[in-house]
Parts: sequence; structure tokens; C-alpha cells
Amino acid sequence: MSAQLQRIVIAGNGIAGLTAAHTLRDAGFEGELTIVGDERHPAYSRPALSKALLLDDADLSSHHLPAPTHGAIELLGVRATGLDLERARIRLDDGEELPYDRLVVATGSRARRLSDLPDEHTLRGLDDALALRDRLASRPSVVVVGGGPLGMEIASGCLAAGCRVTMVAQGRPLVLQLGDRLADVLTEAALERGLTVVETPGATVERADGATCVVLHDGSVLEAELVVSAVGDVPNTEWLAGTGLTGAGVVPVDGRGLVRPEIAAVGDLASFPTPYGRRRVPLWSSAVAQSKVAAAALLRGAEAPTLSFQSYFWTEQFGISLKAIGVLPPSGEPEYVDGEPGGAALLRWPEAAVALNYRIPIPRLRKVLAA
Repeated sequence: MSAQLQRIVIAGNGIAGLTAAHTLRDAGFEGELTIVGDERHPAYSRPALSKALLLDDADLSSHHLPAPTHGAIELLGVRATGLDLERARIRLDDGEELPYDRLVVATGSRARRLSDLPDEHTLRGLDDALALRDRLASRPSVVVVGGGPLGMEIASGCLAAGCRVTMVAQGRPLVLQLGDRLADVLTEAALERGLTVVETPGATVERADGATCVVLHDGSVLEAELVVSAVGDVPNTEWLAGTGLTGAGVVPVDGRGLVRPEIAAVGDLASFPTPYGRRRVPLWSSAVAQSKVAAAALLRGAEAPTLSFQSYFWTEQFGISLKAIGVLPPSGEPEYVDGEPGGAALLRWPEAAVALNYRIPIPRLRKVLAA
């Protein structure tokens, strides 16, 4: 490690930034470590927000992570607004500038919105989840726009809270992410529990007669007391404007997560090489894997290993737990390693292994895929 390496700044206090901080310390960095986070909360489990946190009657700790041991200076509730590459400094929205010898860009992404209306709710951060949880207490009628995993988890939580829920989706929910067979399993469970699904090529969120509503592609209107959109995310790269580090709204990195020898980019905003081409993989497991590799590369350069990433995805919705490792959506018919159609099952495709309602750890799923 270079004797000149004294200061490392991590822009972003999500799981990517937290993992990078711990990896840097574990790798022997003893200098000044500063983490900048635009949320006022310490790092938390984002996947729990649309799962346990919406369902728990009293427990508000499902999103908590173990206390950090990195010993970093944490500047919370502060946003990075600019980067000066020549002077090696990042600018913050409070006017401060932070010098760095190495920089980790981990500012993540934000929820994509369909309008600027304050009554269009999204679920991206902890404050969003707590606000949605409070709204569900009165059991409002709900329209969820977006038929991906997040939209389905939100719809599941709303139904469990006793709400009448309509989902607006472009085609059958979850097909693009999970394929026909797995999507059918989860969608059938959703319909059995009372979810109404409306398929449409497109939808907008608008204000009409003093209320927020969803307007479908054919002009028909869906009204509800609560409108929640779950239509993807937008990488937070605006603060990097003019640096040349971004392209097509993401930060392209090499196989070690570096965009320059002194700068790593990890998490939802990073696009990295995979066997299937360059990809942005906005998953919790991806952020963790990227950050471990990139932090090591900041200290060791070309001596550090490259990223060898195997996607891990899980969801809980409508009484079903699904864990998957490998490439999704899988193609063709699966082999039933255990169980049978219609119940708990362990399935294997050539490119993926999936556990339905089995509490199977990642190592065993990897063995199933490799078998």
C-alpha cells in the first residue's frame, strides 16, 4: 500500500458504501476514511423495506444492520454535488469540499417517477417505507403501477394490511424478470389473495378532480386513495456531470470496479463487464460483490482479483418465498431437484437454481446449479 495513501472518501452510505468501508479496513487501510450519505439514517437493509417492514405489526427493526466497525467519519444528511478531478475533491451541498487520495462512488439510484405530483408515492428509502406503512394503517384503496418484483412486494404488503389493491402492469407481472413458469406461480398466489391485475401498454399518473389517479393507455382512469409507482430506478450520476466518468446515465467500470486508478464506482450506478456483456445489476448481492472487489483494487491495483459475479435474487410476496441464483429469466422447462409443481420445490435450469418456500442458503443453491 502506498505510503501517500492517507484519505479515502466514500460517496454513498448504502450497502455498497458500507461494504467498501469494511473491506478497506480489512485490507489494512488505516488512514482517514470518510463516508458521505444523503440520508440521515445509518446504512440499513433496503430489501427489508418492501418485505418485513411493511408487514410487521410492531417491529420496526427488520431493516437494521449490525453496527459498523469501520471507524469512518460519517457525514449523514449531506449530498455530493460535484467532483473536481484535477484537485481530487468532491463538493457537498453544505459548501464543504473533501479532498481524497482514493474515491468510491456509491451514490446509488433513486425511484423513477411518472409525475411530479406529491401524491405519487414511491418506495426507495427508509423514509418512503415508514410513510407508506403509516398510510396503510387506515386501509386505503391502492393502485400499484409496475408489475416487477418491487411492485408485487408492495402490492403483497398492501393486501396483507387489509387494503383493496389493483396492480397496473405492462403484460403479466414478473414475466420479464422471472420467466413464464415462476411468474405464473407468484401471480396465481396474488390473484388468490385478491389482487386485481390490469394489463396495459402504458400508464401515467395525473391529477383529476382534486385527486391523484392512474390513466391507462386507452384513456380509462383508475382512482384510489393511494397511488404507488414501482417503475424502475434512475442512477444518481448528475453530480458527476462534466467529469467524463459517465455514459448513458451510468458509470462504466473495468472488471475490478475502477473507472480510474484512483476512483471506483460500485452499486446501482455502475455498469461492469459480465459473461453476457456489460450490465448494470441493481441488486443487493451485486452491490456487495462489486464493493469488495473495487475496494481491494483501490489499494492493490492490478494485483487485486477481478469481479466474478453470480447473481442472487430473492423475494417474499403473497405467502411465497423465492430464492434464485444464476441468470434470470431462465429458459425452457426446469428439473425438479426436490418437490413438485404446486408446492414447495427446488428447481434447476441450465443457467439458474430456484428454491420456492425452502429456506436454502446460497452455498447450497450454488451446488444445485453446479450439479
